[in-house]
Amino acid sequence: MHSYGLLDAARPVVLDDLTRLAARVFDTPMSTVTLIDRDRQWFAGATGMAGNEDPRSVSFCAHLVDHPRPLIVEDARADDRFRSYPNVVGAPFIRFYAGVPLISDDGYVLGSVCVIDREPRRIGDHEVAMLGDLAAQAYGHLAAFRDQIRLTALDRELSRLTRRERDLIATVSHELRTPVATMQGYLEMLAEQEELAPYRRLIEPIRRNGDRLVRMVDHLLAGTRPDDTPPRAERLVDLAEAARGAASACETLAVTRGVTVTVTIRTDQVYVVGESPALVQAVEHLIRNAILFSPPGSAVRVGLDGAEVEVSDDGAGIPDEELPYVFERFYRGRFAEEQAVPGMGLGLAIAWRIVSAHGGRLAIASGGPGHGTLARITLPAAGPIG
Repeated sequence: MHSYGLLDAARPVVLDDLTRLAARVFDTPMSTVTLIDRDRQWFAGATGMAGNEDPRSVSFCAHLVDHPRPLIVEDARADDRFRSYPNVVGAPFIRFYAGVPLISDDGYVLGSVCVIDREPRRIGDHEVAMLGDLAAQAYGHLAAFRDQIRLTALDRELSRLTRRERDLIATVSHELRTPVATMQGYLEMLAEQEELAPYRRLIEPIRRNGDRLVRMVDHLLAGTRPDDTPPRAERLVDLAEAARGAASACETLAVTRGVTVTVTIRTDQVYVVGESPALVQAVEHLIRNAILFSPPGSAVRVGLDGAEVEVSDDGAGIPDEELPYVFERFYRGRFAEEQAVPGMGLGLAIAWRIVSAHGGRLAIASGGPGHGTLARITLPAAGPIG
């Protein structure tokens, strides 16, 4: 009952309107949408009733909780169940009552929609069915109120979790960056000492791993940046140059994994408006993904045609059931987990965010497991294509 948020709250106009309609249709001076609480009845909608609540002990509607079917009382003064009720012998002098239960989707009786008169009367099955239709409309409104409450609570919880995530990322990044930067500084000083030359082969791997840790922190920060973050510095970007730069940045990884990267520029002088380093980073993530999921000896193809950049491979591919989730942060597919492919599940999420911030679209297609993957970036062109 409390999940609907209507007890002790201002009556919704839409429920008051529904009771006015019921009173007009049945030609009665009173009508209510009543909710049955532990010790009281609450009028979530009302016409012709004084006050917002009554004790449950004098509630006609409460009888429907244990007997969830229409209750028709033609003359309360002649009914042993109600003849001594204060609201029958006194104001508002109820004689006629017709109520239909409000039943939730999960089967709970919440209360009723009823019409009330000060004179005895009778109604037929047709009128009872009409009252049932009004009860269905009333429950539809109740369900909408509850859904809104749940959505609001969910939105607050998501906002809280998002803040916690950003705080955690910022804290972890700071705690990692500061000591690693200090270590890197000392390693550079040690590398310059001639007397330590015999130990440089030991110092160099430490420095490389420190650089790798810094890149991971930057990767983490980029992956948790809000999706609607706009480009920092917009200018004309040569898309062909961005594609070549991204491929060049992946050369070391490609050599290490035994994969060949080829770049084919089908259209020269293609410009887009945006942030050059970010666009290079987006393409780089696609190429890195393709390399990491390709077997040794295979090729990754980077192609530029107009304002579209395509990255394709002949690697592991993506199962159809995983495609809807590939742009989610920290999502790693089954193959990545089983084969221990390096990464945090942020590459495609970062690329998607960057492309979206530039007004473009990133699409991923796959022939299924073992049949490779095609990633396509489509951006709005801002310069000549020829």
